[in-house]
Amino acid sequence: MAAVSVETVSNLERRMTIKVPLAPLEGQIRQRLQQISRTAKFSGFRPGKAPIGLVNQHYGDQVRDEVYSKAVETSFGDAVEQNKLRVAGFPNIEHLPFKDAAEEFEYIATFEIFPEVAVGDLSKVKIERPALELSDADVEKTLDVLVKQRVSYEPVKRASKKADRINITLTASIDGQQVESTGDRGIDLVIGEPGRVKEFDDALIGGKAGTEKSFDITYPADHNPAQLAGKTVAYDVKFVSVSQPVYPEIDAEFAKNLGVEDGNLDTMKSEIKQSLEQEVDKRIKARVKESVFQALVDETSFELPKAIVSAETNRLMQVAAQNLRQRGVDPAQVPMEPSVFETQAQRNAKLRMVLTELVNTNNLQASADQVRAMVDSFAQSFEKPDELVSWYYADVKRLDEPAALATEENVVAWVLDKAKVTNKKIKFDELMMAGA
Repeated sequence: MAAVSVETVSNLERRMTIKVPLAPLEGQIRQRLQQISRTAKFSGFRPGKAPIGLVNQHYGDQVRDEVYSKAVETSFGDAVEQNKLRVAGFPNIEHLPFKDAAEEFEYIATFEIFPEVAVGDLSKVKIERPALELSDADVEKTLDVLVKQRVSYEPVKRASKKADRINITLTASIDGQQVESTGDRGIDLVIGEPGRVKEFDDALIGGKAGTEKSFDITYPADHNPAQLAGKTVAYDVKFVSVSQPVYPEIDAEFAKNLGVEDGNLDTMKSEIKQSLEQEVDKRIKARVKESVFQALVDETSFELPKAIVSAETNRLMQVAAQNLRQRGVDPAQVPMEPSVFETQAQRNAKLRMVLTELVNTNNLQASADQVRAMVDSFAQSFEKPDELVSWYYADVKRLDEPAALATEENVVAWVLDKAKVTNKKIKFDELMMAGA
């Protein structure tokens, strides 16, 4: 049995000194060396006939490291359990030097523990639930979006204007030094498309196929990408082609392309409205969920373990790096400071700890039926939903995500039952543009 002493370094930091008897470990080492000796091959000896001293000479250090490491793992776990400590992160292990004729080996484990999490009075929390009724005008707006998504283009000889698709070649220079060029390969773009730089697109209005145009654009200091921020860029543009948008007619053929087999326009609008109602419900739930989560963060106050915040910061940095790779950007070329992610990491860590406390204290874990309902909701948008359901249930680990989401729904319902919830009328456009 290991001897254990625990020292409180700070609110969350603990220093644990553990002494492990050597005799049982030496027995394990001898046993392991004997096992190795049965199969080890040494020059001049038949397999299994080498002296144990020779085996110890070659394998002793490795075996001792393995046995001692296992002893540290086991004794630390036992000590933590005996002292009812909830360890946050990984301990820092410091091995103390062996003393002459020592009967035990000693090490110090320094680590953080999870704090006590006490959620405030949720009856005082105010949650606003967005409320709206879909109108025919909302359906018409959505129908207009669907029409524009199916746009085609036809070449024209006139000068370009907003909403035209143009093909251009260009070179860009800063202080006379070229920073970008398409060469002879033209690029397509739609003038005035959302997300584009307005000043750049405005300068492209009025160009005809075969003509050239030069202009300067001064980018704001907070422009992204950063290499253009605050810089004046000189552009030389050649217009290769100009095409105007052609939108489809809203007719039976259009309805069939949207999946309405008989092409009935009333059926099409009814299905659009039904789809919108599902999307509205989804976004309202997401808004309410975020409001509940923010309330839980605001209503609790406790010290966060540095190890947990650090781990979450690293995770966020890895996600950011992966996003850059997916956009074709080398993360090594984009400096990422941990401090940029720390505020979000602190919130994420705090929220996760609060959710864990509420779930465990109030038995809010998702039931098997709730997990299945979540999986079914995932499968609704798939052509073969049964195949997706089977995929999830083929490996129990795949159910972690739907189980976590279903559990979060239980937490949200539990909080809403205690909080002051009011309905707030909201416009359709506001809800759909919010990115909820």
